[in-house]
Amino acid sequence: TNIRTLRHQYKQAVNTPNEHLAAIQLADFLKYRDTVIHDGGTYQMEAIEVYSSALSLLEDKWRNMMTNGEDTRKTAISHNNEQHDDEENDYYSTGLNHEIFLDYGSKSIEGLLCATYTNLGKTYFMSNMFERAVQSHNQCLSYDHRYIDALSSRGQAYIILGKYKEAATDFFQVLYMDSNRLFGNVVTGLARCLSADDNVIDGGWESLVQLLEADIPRQVESLQRAKELSDDSAAATIKHYADILKHMHHAMFQYHDIKTKNVSEAWKHLSKGNEYKMSTLAPFDEAFELDKVSRLKNVFTPGFWPAGMGSDTKTPIFIIGFVRSGSTLLERILDAHPLIVGTGEDSVFNGRLDSIRNDIIKASMAGQGEFLQTVKKLADDVVVDMIKRWEIIDANTNSEEDLSSERAQEPTRFVDKMLSNYMNVGFIHLLFPNALILHVAREPMDSIFSAFKHDFPPGGFDYTSEFSSLARLYHGYRDVMEHWDKVLPGRVTHIRYEDLVKDLPGMAPKILEKAGVPWDPAVLEFHQKKHAVNTLSTTQVRKGVYSHHLKGWKRYEEFLEPLLKRIGSRVEFKLSTSLTPSTS
Repeated sequence: TNIRTLRHQYKQAVNTPNEHLAAIQLADFLKYRDTVIHDGGTYQMEAIEVYSSALSLLEDKWRNMMTNGEDTRKTAISHNNEQHDDEENDYYSTGLNHEIFLDYGSKSIEGLLCATYTNLGKTYFMSNMFERAVQSHNQCLSYDHRYIDALSSRGQAYIILGKYKEAATDFFQVLYMDSNRLFGNVVTGLARCLSADDNVIDGGWESLVQLLEADIPRQVESLQRAKELSDDSAAATIKHYADILKHMHHAMFQYHDIKTKNVSEAWKHLSKGNEYKMSTLAPFDEAFELDKVSRLKNVFTPGFWPAGMGSDTKTPIFIIGFVRSGSTLLERILDAHPLIVGTGEDSVFNGRLDSIRNDIIKASMAGQGEFLQTVKKLADDVVVDMIKRWEIIDANTNSEEDLSSERAQEPTRFVDKMLSNYMNVGFIHLLFPNALILHVAREPMDSIFSAFKHDFPPGGFDYTSEFSSLARLYHGYRDVMEHWDKVLPGRVTHIRYEDLVKDLPGMAPKILEKAGVPWDPAVLEFHQKKHAVNTLSTTQVRKGVYSHHLKGWKRYEEFLEPLLKRIGSRVEFKLSTSLTPSTS
């Protein structure tokens, strides 16, 4: 309804003085929707097109104003640029930064241009068009090279592109200017860069640690003052400072985990960061999780799937598993094959699941013939959208290598990687009875501890930062996977992550054979591809296959004892799989 209304308002505003504002408001809402509903980017291209239209109008207006000698930005508060020991420059009072938090109607023409280019860059980022994202942020920064929002966002794109020094430069500049820590994600962004390369900034880790050790007490005091407030803004202010402290403590955890190897100090910061994170969330609803698994088992029984259902296609390859299980490694290996494409974290199938469910329920009431026809069409539509999504990303990718030369043939397989789809195997099998479903499983405590120590974007993995909720989520995952093996025996192909990292040359041919594509040695050099990977595993998969991190949780075993007790006998995963390394 909101989208229809905003589209109508935009259409009505065409050729009026407010056309650019109506365009921006529509595009902003489409971008916002994409952050909360992951459906394979249904509205991403529309958002990009509408932002681009708005920018064309704004650029024309800016040129006219420049020609007429008119002011193109608001007068900023004057500050002496000289840095003193006892005071900080207020960069939100200079340049275009003082317009960042103004509403669109109050921004100058250059403020509008910067805000719109930055939001376009963020949309490109969400669409896996990372080079385009950088270009868009560069356009903004051509108006003001200190525009904090664009610097922060460009840094995130640089990380995905493996340009850690450029990312770190942007992040450190934001840290220097953003004394109010309104862009807290640059702290963990810089820590990720340093984790990949200690030399990306002068002074390495010590430069960041010195800043954080001085800043954490100040943020704690600000949080305490916020808790004493009683006005309507108190909750938002508390969340802001808790979020900043979460980022800071997680960065300090990485420093001690990677650099100093001081396990006690690392754990202190990790547990404190997670404590701040959990303090802003609603209590975990364990009853809901238990009921969700129970309902799944009751619905998907052996007689659920009628004969002759779904599509015959083998085009999709689904990767499922628990979080931090090694799915990104598996996807990158597959994507290195010229006939297989990995399209990132935004699952087309998962995003369309609600409408698929509704259409299936309606069709089931119309008779068997209608039901089978509807299911096949739903499957075909998913495949069409997967291909379209790849074509858009491919057409908008400007790699350091000519990717078109790598894919002399059109791909025949498209990887849909959404780990939470382990809950949806029943629907996957209904639509795609012949599609490959790869379940990658990692040594339980390695996977669980990795989930605990990583700060995921807001959403489905919020509650991995607390022992009780994390254990319940893991037990639910194991319950569901055991159910699929019982009601659909042999349908899911299990792969042990440890087998991949210990014997990739032995495992890769078997995986490709299962995928129905010929052997290609390029998959063994997957880490050499100039392919952007937007996951928390970005820095790891660029290093190739390595096994030194196996059993990494053991370093923290004394602190994880309560979690071990909650996992119980499932600290072992005796997985039955037909894909085993050649040395087995």
